Parts: sequence; structure tokens; C-alpha cells
Amino acid sequence: MEVLIFLALLALGYGVGTHREQSHFRQLQRREYQLRNLSVVSFGAKEALPDDRETTLLVGSVVISSDYFKTFVASLINLVGGRIGVYENLLERGRREAVLRMKEQAVAWGATQVLNVRMETSNINSETRRGLVSIEIIAYGTGIKEKR
Repeated sequence: MEVLIFLALLALGYGVGTHREQSHFRQLQRREYQLRNLSVVSFGAKEALPDDRETTLLVGSVVISSDYFKTFVASLINLVGGRIGVYENLLERGRREAVLRMKEQAVAWGATQVLNVRMETSNINSETRRGLVSIEIIAYGTGIKEKR
């Protein structure tokens, strides 16, 4: 009976987690479409900017965590080795969300483009025996707008 309860909870967790993940991917796609016209460029840090521009640091960050089911599946894959696709999706969602938050901050400030975009990722809590994997992703760049 305990095994059946465990499997039922695992299936429920899988269903809810998959639904929320797909919903987040759809939301990311809508927001990316809305912000598609904001130029985001990376180049060398020593490029000179024209004097008639105003600049600011823009930052977008997100902390995202895997659900219990994905952590369970990843631990099974770790036993035999191989690509852990459930974590790849987690990283993709986190990166896209961080960039979108940075771009939304840029639009709110009035930026016409964002230059020298960089990303950092850190592990919030390392994988413990029962813990979930949580990561923080930060996207940052220089917002540019014309001086008035």
C-alpha cells in the first residue's frame, strides 16, 4: 500500500510539475515576443559609446528550483550516467527568465538597447540527500538610451 501511495504521489507530482513547466515556457515565449524589438548585444568591454547616450546597469535575476519528481529522476540517471534533461530544462527556463527580467527593466528605464550582456549561475543549495536543486541565474548588461 505504501508503494502505491508513493507512486500515486510521484505521478501527481509529475503531472503538476510538467503542467507548470509547460505553462512557464508558454509565458516565456509570449514575453520574449513582446520584447523582441529590444536589441541585446554582447561585445568587448572596451568599445567606446558615443557621448550623446545615457547608460545604466540593468540586472535580471531569478531563483528557480526543480520539483521533487525531477530531482528523483535525476538521481536515477546519476546512478548510470548520462545527460540529465530535466536539469537542462530548468537551466533553460532560468536563463530565459533572467534575460526577460533584465529586458523588462530596460524597457521600464527607456533603453533602446542593452550592451555587453553577461550571465552568472550559482547553486543556491547543493544537492543533499533529500533536498531539491535550486539555482540562481543573473543576467546583466549596460542599458543605453539617447540623452534628451
